[in-house]
Amino acid sequence: MSPKQVTLTLRILGALVLASVGVALGAQVALLPGIPAIGYQVAMGLAGLAGAIIGWVFTPRLVLRPFNRFRRFLDNAEKIPAQIILSGAIGLFVGLAFGAIAAYPVSQLPAPLGQFLPFIIAAAFGYAGLTIMIARPDLIHAVRDRFSSRDSSDGTEESAEARPAHGVLLDTSVIIDGRIADVCRTGFIQGDLIVPLFVLNELQHVADSADTLRRNRGRRGLEILRQLQEESPVPVHLVDDDKPMVREVDDKLIALAKQMDAAILTNDYNLNRVAELQSVQVLNVNELANAVKTVLLPGETFTIHVLQEGKEYNQGVGYLDDGTMVVVEDGVADIGKTISVVVNKVLQTAAGRMIFARPTESG
Repeated sequence: MSPKQVTLTLRILGALVLASVGVALGAQVALLPGIPAIGYQVAMGLAGLAGAIIGWVFTPRLVLRPFNRFRRFLDNAEKIPAQIILSGAIGLFVGLAFGAIAAYPVSQLPAPLGQFLPFIIAAAFGYAGLTIMIARPDLIHAVRDRFSSRDSSDGTEESAEARPAHGVLLDTSVIIDGRIADVCRTGFIQGDLIVPLFVLNELQHVADSADTLRRNRGRRGLEILRQLQEESPVPVHLVDDDKPMVREVDDKLIALAKQMDAAILTNDYNLNRVAELQSVQVLNVNELANAVKTVLLPGETFTIHVLQEGKEYNQGVGYLDDGTMVVVEDGVADIGKTISVVVNKVLQTAAGRMIFARPTESG
């Protein structure tokens, strides 16, 4: 059937149904004291006509719009987190339970109010419970945490010590970076690695990008995640916990870290600063890399391969194995050579550590 035929059919059915309801209501109204006998047929006719008009006008809106929304809901059901579906089901059940309690005294009213109002009240309570729990699925976690905190307060110190260590949430950037796999192999990471489903979805979105560079970065991240699951000595868990009321992935990650009392592992400078402002522990891979770089003091001697010319006159530039830049004074003549140099000074900048050196007399 075409959309016009469906709309016409709904109008006819709505007009018939509501006309019948109007006739029934009109009959009840005509029985009230003070209504003349001739008014019985008039009341029934007017109420039936009003019901038919309301059904003809409003039935498509009352039926088609919810139906279309429900169809879109089914089409997107795979994208809806399980937490949202569970919260909605719980909210609907609780709302209908309260609606049944509230509808009982209303059912004692005289007809027709006592016949129709209970159903309206029950439906309103069910809809309210469904809407509230879909909008605020974190209420389930709040109740669960409330009872778990009571249970933990009654426990002994030994049970507190037996609890597992807090996990570490992985950011998309640190997965794509790839160094986390090497860090995990060293055993420095304590606690399980946790990858939220929304981070995995963002990683997949990057891997499906039309831009070649972004697509390669996303695929590298998926490969690193696979290596972590197969080779890392630290357990890796995928969780579907989500914050549907929060739109940005970084904000979701911070909110989830607060909820789980977990740290965030990242190399994103902005996420690092925002999380610290909200009292969330952050493990930054870049800060770790800077912390373990070779420490050289003025006066120490080492060898360096001079790769290129520096910005200033007669300077050469080389790099240590950890990527630290070494500026060699009077090093232009030694470009392409490995020479012995002595440290003049060490400068810490926002970009990292820089070492200024000069060739030794024997170099």
